[in-house]
Amino acid sequence: MTCPFCQIEKKQILLENKNAIAFFDKYPVQKGHMLIIPKEHVESYFDANDQQIYDIHELIKLGKQFLEREYSPDGYNIGVNVGSYGGQTIHHLHFHLIPRYKGDIEDPRGGIRNMIPNLVDYPE
Repeated sequence: MTCPFCQIEKKQILLENKNAIAFFDKYPVQKGHMLIIPKEHVESYFDANDQQIYDIHELIKLGKQFLEREYSPDGYNIGVNVGSYGGQTIHHLHFHLIPRYKGDIEDPRGGIRNMIPNLVDYPE
């Protein structure tokens, strides 16, 4: 089975540096939902080298600037899933940069816990 992230077309890439690229998520949970991945096929966060992680984090910051210009979000969630039991469905390291908007959910406390149904309640 081929990795869909290793097959990203150049025209889909929004941001790029030496070791990483950023593009919109094909199945966004919010308008502007981005994925930031290493160019090299690396399965998880714990398999990436320090330079790949640095370059990914650089694109997360540039992605925020891009999203500020294009969508003016009110907040963000940043996340990475590791392993099948951690929710990773594509086994190529990817960070989610999810813009959040005032009113997108009734009570944003707890971040992602309240954004997606069936996650653990956030304590008072």
